[in-house]
Amino acid sequence: MMTNLFHPSSTRPREFAAAAAGRTAFSSPEGLRDALARAVGLDRFSPPAPPVAPPELIWRRQHPLGTLERWVFAVEDGMHAPLYRCVPHGWTPADPLIICLQGHTSGMHRSIAVDQADETTAIEVEGDRDFGLGAMRHGFAALCPEIRGFGERHPEYPTSVAAGPGCVSLSMHALLLGHTLLAERLHDVRQTALLAVEAFGADPARVGVMGNSGGGTLSLYAAALLEEIRYALPSCAFSGIHESLGTVYHCPCNFVPGLYRLADMGDIAALAAPKPLVIVSGVSDPLFPIDAARREAARAQAVYAEAGAPERFRFLEGPEGHRFYADLAWPVLRELVG
Repeated sequence: MMTNLFHPSSTRPREFAAAAAGRTAFSSPEGLRDALARAVGLDRFSPPAPPVAPPELIWRRQHPLGTLERWVFAVEDGMHAPLYRCVPHGWTPADPLIICLQGHTSGMHRSIAVDQADETTAIEVEGDRDFGLGAMRHGFAALCPEIRGFGERHPEYPTSVAAGPGCVSLSMHALLLGHTLLAERLHDVRQTALLAVEAFGADPARVGVMGNSGGGTLSLYAAALLEEIRYALPSCAFSGIHESLGTVYHCPCNFVPGLYRLADMGDIAALAAPKPLVIVSGVSDPLFPIDAARREAARAQAVYAEAGAPERFRFLEGPEGHRFYADLAWPVLRELVG
């Protein structure tokens, strides 16, 4: 593990200098939300647009938990993404639907526990990362899109170029365009949420998001910045900015220009209030240290209390490291969402 990657004492003071009091320097959550959206570059993708073309069904099959489908849909004009749709037995549009996001894994195929090359072959998925099936077990329908840079959306490189993680080149390309890869991924999440409502009949008040690691980061920002997301379950993506992003080596897809001077992770989580928000951390996660996670969770909890919704924020601690904890998290989310 690399440490001391930057020294906050040599940077300008944060704009939320009142952090010790649990408050930002912004007069309203809307002010911080707008500033964060601009820092991410999400404003370049606003306002949200309805899907530019109808989704295409690739296959449908039955599963012991319900129905699994593979679809392809347009996230932008000329750009398509695959996703799995998971519908448990007895689900109706009045029930919740959750968007499930993998992190730095081999892709969305893990969400339904099938082989990437042969989707008829079941596989074992470590760390409870079979998110789509987990959602079905608890009465959620799920959409499991492939995230930019992962799985089937990993960029193709010439053989003469060292490939490396797909996030690296995509992050650099996004910077050339004046925004972050996180903004592009948030746009895709928003388009997925619109698809859930317009193509699959989901109740817009019942659409949420979850994910682990990189998917957890995306889930946290989606809860804070996207109106279309009504609840969230980010896992293993929460700590203090200095203790995590500023101290531990992380993929560039986690970084937002100027974030350290703008807010800490507790502030970002607090922007979701009063939406139901369940944050999961592993007590021995080396990427997102637990002590700072507890500190930032307490700050977010205080804001939820001020918003009159203290019960809608939950901070859960898994007994191991950087993984999802299905038995711990899903029942709590279902309790909050109803």
